[in-house]
Amino acid sequence: MKVLIVEDNISLSKNISEYLKLKWIKSDISRDWVSWLDSIMNNHYDVIILDINLPWKSWLDICKEVRENGNNTPIIMLTSRSTTEDKILWLNIWADDYLWKPFDLEELVSRLEALYRRTATNKMNIVNIADLEIDFTKRSVKKWIESLELSTLEFDLLKYLLQNRGKPIDRKTLFENVWGDFEEHMLSRSVDVYISSLRKKIWNDLIETKKWFWYLIN
Repeated sequence: MKVLIVEDNISLSKNISEYLKLKWIKSDISRDWVSWLDSIMNNHYDVIILDINLPWKSWLDICKEVRENGNNTPIIMLTSRSTTEDKILWLNIWADDYLWKPFDLEELVSRLEALYRRTATNKMNIVNIADLEIDFTKRSVKKWIESLELSTLEFDLLKYLLQNRGKPIDRKTLFENVWGDFEEHMLSRSVDVYISSLRKKIWNDLIETKKWFWYLIN
């Protein structure tokens, strides 16, 4: 995932960026109108974090320009305003989510990931990677023209890694999002078994291992 932080508060934007880096999330920071416009025009972002109180341009104008240029990147607002009217305005126009200041950085990450997954799921019906074709609607996988038989858990595991492509995922996260429970499986080696099975069925180098406990598809 790659995030654009549109925030003029140097300390806050730096703290957000550094925390995202710890979570394997890439980010760029825009603190003025020129850098924001350049970032939007020349880069692809999965989510935009937008401060509602910018000194150089109103959040409404920013959102309007983003959408009028055909950019549908999800936008999460950072705000100290919490009236019902404000919330309705943001969500009914161009924003996808919002957080009140001060906020917990872990909650910000959770909301970013939720927006990213929702957008990725909506975009991805068929994914082609190397010699594989993965159809999420039909829940089918082909290697060249040959159909591969994957179990329900194998397919769900492959799908989750693809939805989070480029981001290392730890075992706990996989248990929670694919198996549905961490406590029940925390001492199990089910993740390793299913990863090994997927590698044999597709190709060994697709799913990488990072630091023994993290898995990702680049």
